Amino acid sequence: MSNAPAASTKTWLPNDKWLLGVVLSVITFWLFAQTLLNVIPGISGQLGVEKTLANLSVSITSLFSGIFVVVAGGLADRVGRAKILYAGLWLSILGSLIIALTPEGLGSLTSGMLLGGRAIQGLSAACIMPASMALVKSFYEGKARQRALSFWSIGSWGGSGFCSLFGGLMATSFLGWRSIFWISIAVALLSLLLLKGTPESKAGSQEQRGFDWTGLVFFIVMLVSVNVYISQGPRIGWLSWIGLGLLAVFVASGLIFLWTEKHRRHPFVNLDLFSNRTFTGATVSNLLLNGAAGTLIVSLGLVQSAAGMTSLQSGLLTLGYLVAVLATIRVGEKLLQRFGPKKPMLWGTLITGSGILMCSMTFLYIEQYIVLSVIGFTLFGIGLGFYATPSIDAALSNVPDNQAGAAAGIYKMASSLGNAIGVAISAALYVAGQKVDIELIQSWDLFVGRQDNVALRFGGAIGLLFNVLIVLIAFAAVAFTVPSQKKQKQIPEPAQDVAPPALGN
Repeated sequence: MSNAPAASTKTWLPNDKWLLGVVLSVITFWLFAQTLLNVIPGISGQLGVEKTLANLSVSITSLFSGIFVVVAGGLADRVGRAKILYAGLWLSILGSLIIALTPEGLGSLTSGMLLGGRAIQGLSAACIMPASMALVKSFYEGKARQRALSFWSIGSWGGSGFCSLFGGLMATSFLGWRSIFWISIAVALLSLLLLKGTPESKAGSQEQRGFDWTGLVFFIVMLVSVNVYISQGPRIGWLSWIGLGLLAVFVASGLIFLWTEKHRRHPFVNLDLFSNRTFTGATVSNLLLNGAAGTLIVSLGLVQSAAGMTSLQSGLLTLGYLVAVLATIRVGEKLLQRFGPKKPMLWGTLITGSGILMCSMTFLYIEQYIVLSVIGFTLFGIGLGFYATPSIDAALSNVPDNQAGAAAGIYKMASSLGNAIGVAISAALYVAGQKVDIELIQSWDLFVGRQDNVALRFGGAIGLLFNVLIVLIAFAAVAFTVPSQKKQKQIPEPAQDVAPPALGN
């Protein structure tokens, strides 16, 4: 089918200034909102916020983004993708402003502003990601689209690669951690300026229809229950009555959600999109690779706790990750053009897994571990660079234009939820591993050097090996679902006299 933009956009062509505006909109989440992965200990201490609330403030942004990104994607198809992108940038400004102005030591007011600002940042990301991806699909074709998606990936994966180092640099400088969010406001305003004049882009003819509130409610219950179970498991007990009750709620709400979506004419999540194998493989592997973000919170937290590094020193370990992912995203684009999406996606997952495996060798001396972790994070970046553009292109090029926003919403929902759940599970395993009998660990004669931090190092190894496992599962998902040929037949576009099943409408 043709990927030509709507008639209203035929006389308008995007330039690199416009594309820069898109990239800046994307990094308001992947760079600035993600900095808390590395600087939360300093923020919680300065604000006087309890550790449990501080940890919640890390994951709540990705959780809110994951919950509402499909809604925003469907809304973008319906009311206009440029409108939703602008709304996302204004929400980013509001959320960053609230966090930057959060007072110290005022109890519930402090906690409420911190969590509220982080939640608004999540809503911002939910609007920006699907709307910007759908605009790229609408305004570009062929190799030009692949180039644009490469730069979009630079904002996404590159931003996540720089967030730890940038956060540590700001937090330890005279500017302080609040400067992160003031800079985020400035970047969002610059993005709005660069995107000014973007012609509106919508899906094809769509009838007015009711919103699937039932699907949304059970989706939220499902995700919140499993997130609480994962994050609070070490405290409440994995097999306690509360823990088992949360699992029961998760399973029951998940089953009701699936049943509802299969029987609705206009579901909250259009599961028919997953009938396309390429879209399925790209989305599932994207969920899992974003889950590997738990590598950052465990590895960087470990060297701070066990070796006494500052947030800036630990952030420097990820410098190779940043350089590698920025250098190889365009390489992934060229590999896509030569081999199709499957091979670079497979190579990317294998390289990523190899890098995480090197970071999991916490049994070594700290000097040795630093060398391996620098190499490991560099491989991590190379792998993600190979994977990024082929994955996004595979997902978006195999859905109809009038469902681009909805499909982008599902794809980026996978990113946000993978990030939130992966971080929560990795952190929980890190804490749980520290409770294993130290004498049992020492009896293996595996951990060399200092023995007073063996529990921390063992917990770190468990949390990091989990990330190796999910990357291997991502490899299998790509191998079994993405076809070897360069193109796969798209999902048929609905006839124009029948309203297309756009997500979230």
